[in-house]
Amino acid sequence: MWIPILSFVLIFATLVVLLWSGFLLFRNQEDPLGDRLEELQNHAMVSSVRAARRKGGGVLNSFLYFISLFPGGEDWLRSTERELAQAGIRRKQALAWYIFGHLLFLLTALGLMLYFQWGNPVTTQLGGLLAALILGWLIPPQVLHRMVRRYRRKLQEALPDTVDLLGIVLGTGLALDQSMLRVSEEMEFIYPELAAEFSTVVMQVKAGQERGTAFQQLVRRTGIEDIKSLSAMIVQSERFGTSLSQALKVYADALRMRRRLRAEAMVAKAGVKMLFPIVLFILPVLFVVTLVPGLLSVLHDLKSGLGPR
Repeated sequence: MWIPILSFVLIFATLVVLLWSGFLLFRNQEDPLGDRLEELQNHAMVSSVRAARRKGGGVLNSFLYFISLFPGGEDWLRSTERELAQAGIRRKQALAWYIFGHLLFLLTALGLMLYFQWGNPVTTQLGGLLAALILGWLIPPQVLHRMVRRYRRKLQEALPDTVDLLGIVLGTGLALDQSMLRVSEEMEFIYPELAAEFSTVVMQVKAGQERGTAFQQLVRRTGIEDIKSLSAMIVQSERFGTSLSQALKVYADALRMRRRLRAEAMVAKAGVKMLFPIVLFILPVLFVVTLVPGLLSVLHDLKSGLGPR
């Protein structure tokens, strides 16, 4: 009895995932900055994991090399590696463990569905396996996309206070690198994500990399428009010798204004988002609670009035 119910639930979830993926794929999005960042990341973002995969060595690197041999495997690994970096997961073997978990989840979903569908007609088995295949392939990337959005949201929320503190520290007379390092130390326990990004930029500059290149890599890692504007402002202020502390103060006020506007937009959308749960779940229950007792009373009275006297 519960096997058909489980099959129906999986098929329904598959349809929901397909409809949502199609909505995200075909909706019109005008985001020139995101398109440009995506292009830069596709052409310029190369990590140590990919280099190690080419050289070979190690079980995980051999596993990634085997995956890259399939058609489209290298592009899949590259895009997954970029998303892991944008989600703040930049460990050496993070890509290999994610790909291994993805494939293991897919095989587990197929195995469980085959076990539950054992003995059913062939068409039912094929439908269940197709549903398990689609869900097993789509769920891990959706989880990774959500992690990327959460990491970006944390960076976006931390940016105004961090920029304001950076302007204050620069006003004391410290250089830019020392100021960023001090800000990252102060913000380590409050906003650890942005503090780690600032610390990475400082370490890259100390290692001999140009500051402009380090900030460009920061923009590629995060993909946030406000960080792109901040990086451009810092590089231009250093190039032309303008006052950076005053510019950061003005920019921090602008960031707070944008954050308030985003919050107001979310509040404005809340009413529309609550409309569907109210119509589907609350109003039917309300109608049942309020109308059914009166309806039963009317039916009882009608039955009593039409009965034998």
